Amino acid sequence: MARQLPPLNSLRAFEAAARHMSFTKAAEELHVTPAAVSHQVKALEDQLGTVLFRRLTRGLALTHEGRAYLPGLTDGLDRLSKATDRVRWRGLAGTLKVSVIPSFGLRWLVPRLGDFRRRYPEIDVVVFAQMESVDFARSDVDVGIRYGRGRYPGLRTELLMAEELFPVCSPVLANGPCPIREMAHLRHHTLLHDADVHDDGPWVGWPAWLKWAGLDDIDPARGLFFSDTAQILAAALDGLGVAIGRSALLGDDLRAGRLVQLFEARRPAPFSYYVVTPEAMAERPRIAAFLAWLREMADAESRQP
Repeated sequence: MARQLPPLNSLRAFEAAARHMSFTKAAEELHVTPAAVSHQVKALEDQLGTVLFRRLTRGLALTHEGRAYLPGLTDGLDRLSKATDRVRWRGLAGTLKVSVIPSFGLRWLVPRLGDFRRRYPEIDVVVFAQMESVDFARSDVDVGIRYGRGRYPGLRTELLMAEELFPVCSPVLANGPCPIREMAHLRHHTLLHDADVHDDGPWVGWPAWLKWAGLDDIDPARGLFFSDTAQILAAALDGLGVAIGRSALLGDDLRAGRLVQLFEARRPAPFSYYVVTPEAMAERPRIAAFLAWLREMADAESRQP
């Protein structure tokens, strides 16, 4: 026998409004307007031929029929949700391979992976830290996170986050015997350099930043040199000197007070972080879930102070 059921949207609207005893809170949960929730509930009442809510001046009250209807409806929606999750998880379960440049993987991706794991315990993530861009045609990597200008022919490409550059150091150094209050004070401190700055990315080095800031009397070649971004940041955290900070890699340290931004001036970097995946693979459940999660994490980061 065919089931004669009201529309799912009407059922969800009533169940959410009954749990919250509020059209407004139900609307926030369902990502619609309060008017839409009210309309769906009224449509359900019309179809059932009974009143489910009494509309009061300052809220709602369930009628006898509404109170009788709610427990079975909540149980049914919970069962439907669990059944849907079981089907979805079958498509999600498996291994997801991600290629990411080492600095971004260490400083941004890995600290957030616990959240992804909690949400998708059925997905086993394998992270490859590599400087070279992955060749999807010759590897079984699913997703790449690249640092560049966003021109990756043949791949679905999405901007993850832009980047800004600014001097940073430990608060101990900034407020030490030779406090750093203005840019000219940099001449009294050790500069921490990236020894592997290439011709295609000189803006991450001190020479370009000092020139941009108009500090021509500070020698941009002196200081300590490191071949790895993680080492530079470790030296800055230990108070060994001042580094060129990169916004995408330092948000957690700045918010925790482990590092401080010395001046308000920030220089936009011409490169940004992009997520890439072969077009034919982008809609696969595991990949789509990971891409949506990355967007959410990047959006949350952009709203942080």
